[in-house]
Amino acid sequence: MAEKELCPCGSGKSYSECCQPVIKGKVKAPTAESLMRARYTAYVKQEIDFIISSCEEGEKIAEIDRKATEQWSKESTWHGLKILGKQKGGENDTEGFVEFEATYTDKKGLHEVHHENAYFKKIDGNWLYEVGDVKPMTVVREGAKVGRNDPCPCGSGLKYKKCCGR
Repeated sequence: MAEKELCPCGSGKSYSECCQPVIKGKVKAPTAESLMRARYTAYVKQEIDFIISSCEEGEKIAEIDRKATEQWSKESTWHGLKILGKQKGGENDTEGFVEFEATYTDKKGLHEVHHENAYFKKIDGNWLYEVGDVKPMTVVREGAKVGRNDPCPCGSGLKYKKCCGR
């Protein structure tokens, strides 16, 4: 089945010829972007060992909470990865930056966009995730704001402040 399945990273290639060989340790990620794509795919496929092993160990990155990472991976519905930009990170570089957005729906049904500038280092021929700068999301209300003295939208007939607005 994996032969024909498109890779979740959005490359347009099949999973078996894109991120799977990197995740399974059969090939090294040739670029920082390819490691970023494999890490996203590992979240989709719940390959937590790869997510952990593809991080550089050191003081810049906090110890990964395996249980929380696995729970987030399993409880989310992953919608796609968009690479917004990259600097360096080529096959002959030793460092690189990848700006990306990973879109998913969390366990509460909220549609989220994880926007990050990720920094990668190449150590002993292996690209590793070192640290990321997560960009805060701006929340945009879809409907009109309910005022305290407006009728409650639940239909109770009470003012919002006396009903659901407590």
